[in-house]
Amino acid sequence: MAHTDTDARAREVQLQVYRSMSPDRRFAIAVDMSQEVRRIAYEQIRLRHPEYSELEARRALLGLLYGDELASRVPLEHAKFPQ
Repeated sequence: MAHTDTDARAREVQLQVYRSMSPDRRFAIAVDMSQEVRRIAYEQIRLRHPEYSELEARRALLGLLYGDELASRVPLEHAKFPQ
């Protein structure tokens, strides 16, 4: 079992709530969480590397998410990034 800071009873309630949701609602929550994690990662890149241009920061985020080799092949003008 993974380490967690959530009490076991609270975790069970949380699971019950998720199970009661429609698949569409659970999917929407997962997408929102993923976007938030990407936004936070991007902000951290900008904080740690203020010298990076916008494109360098975007490339760094893609490298973090997908690996540097794949990131180097993505045309940045077509990629969506957190605001």
